[in-house]
Amino acid sequence: MRLDPTTCYRALRARDARFDGRFFVAVSSTRIYCRPVCTVRPPRRENCRYYPSAAAAESAGYRPCLRCRPELAPGNASIDAVQRTARAAARLIEEGAVNDAGVEAAARRLGVTDRHLRRAFQSEFGVSPVAFAQTQRLLLAKQLLTDTRMPVTEVAFASGFGSVRRFNALFSERYRLRPRELRKASLPGADRDALAFELGYRPPYDWPAIADFLGARAVAGVESCDGAAYRRTVRLASGGTWHAGWIEVAPLEKKPALRVRVSASLGKALPPVLARVKTLMDLSCHPAEVAKALGPLAARRPGVRVPGAFDGFEIAVRAILGQQVSVAAARTLAGRFAAAFGSRIETPFPGLNALFPRPEDVAGAALARIARLGVPAARARSLAALARALADGELDLTPGAEVDATLARLRSIPGIGEWTAQYIAMRALAWPDAFPHADYGVMKALKLTDPKRVLAAAEGWRPWRAYAVMHLWQSLAQGGRK
Repeated sequence: MRLDPTTCYRALRARDARFDGRFFVAVSSTRIYCRPVCTVRPPRRENCRYYPSAAAAESAGYRPCLRCRPELAPGNASIDAVQRTARAAARLIEEGAVNDAGVEAAARRLGVTDRHLRRAFQSEFGVSPVAFAQTQRLLLAKQLLTDTRMPVTEVAFASGFGSVRRFNALFSERYRLRPRELRKASLPGADRDALAFELGYRPPYDWPAIADFLGARAVAGVESCDGAAYRRTVRLASGGTWHAGWIEVAPLEKKPALRVRVSASLGKALPPVLARVKTLMDLSCHPAEVAKALGPLAARRPGVRVPGAFDGFEIAVRAILGQQVSVAAARTLAGRFAAAFGSRIETPFPGLNALFPRPEDVAGAALARIARLGVPAARARSLAALARALADGELDLTPGAEVDATLARLRSIPGIGEWTAQYIAMRALAWPDAFPHADYGVMKALKLTDPKRVLAAAEGWRPWRAYAVMHLWQSLAQGGRK
């Protein structure tokens, strides 16, 4: 987005939620920066400065507003190659990857040079990746201090700081507050066994649609969704250690945000947990841009999102199991798969008691063991090959992966065709232009039987064809294979 001062000031005066997270306004007279939806009295035009990221505003010497809380602003989706590289790097930073391995490792993971990554990042965010990472750590710490009872020492390490001394010094220097001064005297609604967060989005957000979609595909023991909240078990690596627990996601009634509860056992893995929730719930979407591209298709439900993935392997397994069968049948098989190869876990939610298996748990399994679950032999071979590719590091199913190369590698796995690869790209890679054009539900909704004609009909929906798929599925009383 080009930061035109006139456009930005108009958005600020109107408190236009469409611009939330797309820029931040800094006020020279107060040395504070805000989101464009801040409810304070708008500053004078001549005192406003505009920045593409919170990190850029902080690097210019501004501190965050305590009322609108810039750490709650939604992120941004992108299609452009340079933007996508920068956004993918930002996602890795949000997950804490730079804390553990540095910018050079992030560049290697994204398949670009360190120099190209730094240049793309500076162009998109106005700061270096290191400066961006520092601001992300500080903003997460600010959120933890404001919203949880977590001790200050634990806040420092959960936010990615290597020492409490460094955290205290940088927080005081940047925000002119000691961490303990930000801590509320009491948090009446706080849960000692869980941490609660708010994650913002740009309205509209069709919660019923995403809840119905996830609920229909919930893996028994791993996920559940009753319409009011989505819950799941979680296992992920952070800082060289595996962490397990649960999350709960539900909409807030009076503000454009989701409330996320995270089990205390995941306190040391908060950056990757929250980053994955943002992807799963598609919180970086710009619904106005999508609606403009899709036209009449999106008119009835402009808040429809594309559900992402908390775990790429889980979505890929689900896609393979869903080949040529109904949604309900695929769900049944996925539940058996989780029970056979996953691990047990205790949660406060009835029926939520299994951790989905890791690729390493499946890579060496005998094909007969997979087949005994009711999986055809060909699909059992596909699942084993997929698990080996991920376990060996030959395949990356995260939103930062290079799309074309990942699609090619997926297609090279026996039993994975174009429909499966595109579905995985749509959800695990969060690729907004993914388009499983041979999907039965898509063809039925378009009243077409030739996949080539489906591709031609969808050309005008680029680069948001994944959203078109969701709208087409929504238009059917019963979808096809999804």
